[in-house]
Amino acid sequence: MNWAGRLGAALSILLIKKGFGIAAYLLILILTVSGLRMVLGISVLPVAKTIRNALLGILWLPVALGFLLKQTPYTILAGISGYHGAAWLEGLLGKPGTAILLIFTLLAILVFAFNVALELPKRPGTGTEHEGTEDTDAESVVAMKTWNTLKNGTAREEDKYNTVEFAVNDNEKENTFVSSREVQLSTESAPKDPVAPSEAARTSPEIELTIENPESLEQKQPEPGAPERFTVDTEFDPTLELSSYQFPTLDLLDDYGSVTSISVQKEELEANKNRIVDTLANYNIQIDKIKATIGPTVTLYEIIPAPGVRISKIKNLEDDIALSLAAMGIRIIAPIPGKGTIGIEVPNLKPEIVSMKSIMGNEKFVSSKYELPFGMGKTIQNEAYIADLTRMPHILMAGATGQGKSVGLNAIIASILYKKHPAQVKFVMIDPKKVELTLFSKIERHFLAKLPDSEEAIITDTRKVVRTLNSLNIEMDNRYDLLKDAQVRNIKEYNTKFVDRRLNPMNGHRYLPYIIVVIDEFADLIMTAGKEIETPLTRLAQLARAIGIHLVIATQRPSVNIITGTIKANFPARIAFRVISKIDSRTILDTGGADQLVGRGDMLLSTGSDLIRLQCAFVDTHEVERITEFIGSQRAYPDAYHLPEFIEEQDVKEVEYDAGERDELFEDAARIIVQAQQGSTSLLQRKLKLGYNRAGRIIDQLEAAGIVGQFEGSKARDVKVANEFALEQFLKDLNSDRKQTDFEI
Repeated sequence: MNWAGRLGAALSILLIKKGFGIAAYLLILILTVSGLRMVLGISVLPVAKTIRNALLGILWLPVALGFLLKQTPYTILAGISGYHGAAWLEGLLGKPGTAILLIFTLLAILVFAFNVALELPKRPGTGTEHEGTEDTDAESVVAMKTWNTLKNGTAREEDKYNTVEFAVNDNEKENTFVSSREVQLSTESAPKDPVAPSEAARTSPEIELTIENPESLEQKQPEPGAPERFTVDTEFDPTLELSSYQFPTLDLLDDYGSVTSISVQKEELEANKNRIVDTLANYNIQIDKIKATIGPTVTLYEIIPAPGVRISKIKNLEDDIALSLAAMGIRIIAPIPGKGTIGIEVPNLKPEIVSMKSIMGNEKFVSSKYELPFGMGKTIQNEAYIADLTRMPHILMAGATGQGKSVGLNAIIASILYKKHPAQVKFVMIDPKKVELTLFSKIERHFLAKLPDSEEAIITDTRKVVRTLNSLNIEMDNRYDLLKDAQVRNIKEYNTKFVDRRLNPMNGHRYLPYIIVVIDEFADLIMTAGKEIETPLTRLAQLARAIGIHLVIATQRPSVNIITGTIKANFPARIAFRVISKIDSRTILDTGGADQLVGRGDMLLSTGSDLIRLQCAFVDTHEVERITEFIGSQRAYPDAYHLPEFIEEQDVKEVEYDAGERDELFEDAARIIVQAQQGSTSLLQRKLKLGYNRAGRIIDQLEAAGIVGQFEGSKARDVKVANEFALEQFLKDLNSDRKQTDFEI
């Protein structure tokens, strides 16, 4: 009996028995997908692709089933068409030839219809992975080196931190290694001599990583023989002037990672667990569970206390736990934010060095789409910490001498050098100590910015620091004027609009690179210049985020007279290396904890509400030298990026007005100034398309004539003429005075 009646029986005989066998059901799929699309407008599957793939299946499946199921009771699954098709192929090619043809057509269908990648497996280390790629361009070379680094162990360094399930009962004789990096610890006593894991358990399967090229590492190059053509519709490319620039490669960095035996770590974990449990038991504090997470420097023991146990009791035992563990730098987090557990951070007996190479080669960093990405180090979970400077947007870094501040600055700078083209970012480097940032002088004409009259790009003199910060304020005001004219809110929108050629360079618009101000020793500047430094710096911290100026400040004296409340309020992101006292920790982080760090790159990062413990990536001096030499040896811009000229008040001389030497654009400039009610040199530059020197002379003449006020640093001059009507009368009087003077002469 057929549920569809005689019509269904007739169709089944026609389509299945006499037709395509079981492949006829693919016709139902075609009708269903097409009907839902045409009648209800619902796209369950892509219609065209589904019809194509179903038709390929109807052609191949009956013949394959006819070949496989011949001389069996299941021949009906192939249908008459499949049976006769297979018989015809066997008569033409024989059974081996038919089998080869069916396999070949199946592979062709998989590649064509489903885009299945077919490649032979390669043994690692044979050196044949990239043979035959003679035309590899700069883009593929960078990606290839990055992939090889990841494949050979850099990105998989964290795999050695495995989870160990401890045998906590006498009946259990063997420990098990599993794939995650968390350790479950029981509160029962463990055997003193745990059994070593078997060799099979130690062996972990290979993991194949596929790394896509990050957008920032792409080097767009034309096809061989194709001439470059640029039209009005072509997007503006800020990197075109240095189109041959090559990004630094991972082989410039060293790998400092040291492989630690898991069995040794396991014994250390077991001992620490037992001491924590015993210490808490001495004070009648019962716990239900302990979970340990192993990091490169410290291990986090997460405790779930028994019901009724007060958190304050455990928090007050911080010194007792440190005494029982005989370890320096014990830190208790009670409770861990977002979890119902209490954390005890215990330093490892053999801390590991986190290499900058492991951070740069990490997939998170390679594929990052951040505007200004930087890798700072690794978390307790042994994961690379990648952040975006534009979202912070400024960083305040503090710590005692020798605890890692300069290394942290180098890590931030090196990260951005690895990800950004010289046209996209510029550094203003201020180094009162004169020795820390001098390594970056080799990339002056690539990445550094300076005052026009400055000989050295690395600023060491305090007076030049004051001038540079005031110049940055002028640059900030100029950029805000450009954003206002472009009717956008931030630098990203502005540059996108400029790249799309929706802003006219004839009106003063230009591509705006990010500017990162790096100050290595802030305390020395405050001691020598005080308010002259703090005032322009605070204004930059308050306003410069939207126009792409970001501050990274480091100091070894996190005292209240150095890091004032005004500065702290505008630096939400703070990094604290080990400090001497709790007061210093509260000054930099607004909480304790930095005084309990173990040093040598151990740090706390505060981003507002979150407090993250990291091990800072180590980048040595010779690594920085290799990076700067690699960049500095390439073709560069004619000079460093010039900041606006700044004239200090003592350099401003009283200008005597001479009507006979008045610029021919004097009256036009006066009308622009009065109409805008803003006495700005940059305004005249944009509106009248003038150079800075000529616009400055006109401003001086306007000041001498009494139209604008005196120079006031980064602020615009006051306009003393109220409106255009008053200006016309004023100019008329000036011209009459000029004629009278000429007549008398």
